[in-house]
Amino acid sequence: MSSDEVKHAGRRWLTAGFLALLAIAVAEGVFIWRRETRGTGSAPPAAPATATGRKILYWYDPMHPAYKSDKPGKAPDCGMDLEPVYEEPVAQPASGARVSLPESAFRITPEKQQLIGVQYGIVARQPLTKKIRAVARLAYDETRIRRVYSRIEGWIDKVYVDFTGQLVSKGQPLIAVYSPEVLATQEEYLLALKAREKLGGSAYKEVSAGAISLLGAARRRLELWDVPDQLISELEKTGKPSRSLVLPSPAAGFVLSRNSYVNQKITPETELYAIADLSTIWAIADFYEYEVHDVRMGQRIVLTVSSFPGRTFEGKVTYIYPQLADSTRTLRVRAEFLNSGFALKPDMYADANLEISYGRRLAVPQEAVLDSGAEQRVFVAHEGGYFEPRKVELGDNVDGKFIVLGGLREGEKIVTSGNFLVDSESTLKAAAGGIQMPGMDHGGGTGAGAPVSPAQAAPQTPSKPVHDHSKMDHSTRGDSGQAQDSVGSAGHPGHKTKPE
Repeated sequence: MSSDEVKHAGRRWLTAGFLALLAIAVAEGVFIWRRETRGTGSAPPAAPATATGRKILYWYDPMHPAYKSDKPGKAPDCGMDLEPVYEEPVAQPASGARVSLPESAFRITPEKQQLIGVQYGIVARQPLTKKIRAVARLAYDETRIRRVYSRIEGWIDKVYVDFTGQLVSKGQPLIAVYSPEVLATQEEYLLALKAREKLGGSAYKEVSAGAISLLGAARRRLELWDVPDQLISELEKTGKPSRSLVLPSPAAGFVLSRNSYVNQKITPETELYAIADLSTIWAIADFYEYEVHDVRMGQRIVLTVSSFPGRTFEGKVTYIYPQLADSTRTLRVRAEFLNSGFALKPDMYADANLEISYGRRLAVPQEAVLDSGAEQRVFVAHEGGYFEPRKVELGDNVDGKFIVLGGLREGEKIVTSGNFLVDSESTLKAAAGGIQMPGMDHGGGTGAGAPVSPAQAAPQTPSKPVHDHSKMDHSTRGDSGQAQDSVGSAGHPGHKTKPE
């Protein structure tokens, strides 16, 4: 490069530097003039609400949005003009009727709704049924188990039912017992019978009555020993006492236990057989503690067993036990089932299913509910993209749907997907609209610059101010070209002061 070109380039750089310094000086002068003008209290009057067609809600400090005032004025620390916050326009339905929104409502733009995946549902009445499943164990019907004893003392002559598990019918012979006492009583009965025949027609009434009384006493002893009437009739006909007394089965069923063998001596305390009638069977089901309130006496219950795929057994709840199992925290419930063909066996495992009908109830999907533990909330959608967080009272959870007890009306539109992100938007807008940062005290007073109470300022999302001072560049550049933030005289970072 020649010396002339170097000189021309130097002149151009000097000219550009001079123009830059001139621009900075002009800007500094304007800034000082505006600050002095604000200091005189001659702030330009705030635009009335009719200037934009919207109502002014409150004024705020653009450098510290937590500070609010119900009147126009200046920020007490930095002296900047307070910016107005306008009421958001409320979208009206096609009918033209005005929509009344609660103070807690906030708006999310359609673009942001699509971004966070908001989906909707309608609060409606619908038939609700709930199914509860529990593991059950089959057991004998304890009311149909019979224990067989002999009322006489003697020895077993013969055994007719000689193994456990045998199916017997009612009245079927079980054993034959030889009893000397029964044999002697039969002989007494025959003697009394002959005495009545000879002395029954005596002219002496005492003799006749004594013979009849002796015969009746002998018969009653035989009856108390369970000697059947058929055997007594045969005794009267043949006149020969029977050596052994047959013990019949008192009920039909399966033999659970047997204690009878030939030549075994028995007494009235000896349990000979245990017989269970399996025409009905019990199912003992264990329900969890939180399911107990849905179980009722007489309720229909359906049983499925893996041994019979595709087959169901219907019964009813006959008893609810009074105490929970401490180890499993479950409640035992007993149900009774008809067991035709003896398909169900004791000690089988099965699945017990209860179906509870709630009728037609007002309900919402469980995805629509935000449960904080202390309360449950849903977001009600209004026209124009507005959402209202609303506390609700809920009942049972029925197959993924909560029964609504209060807080919602039929036909209302609610958010069913994206609730957590909508809740985050609600929290952020509530924080921006009414929560003051801790440790910041802008002073009190009732004039311009005084804070506004929550009752005076609606918690709406601040609209874009007319003059957005929060985007002003308050940084200066040093010789190194790096931005350096300065601190204003009021202690607010970002306010540039004129260098001395």
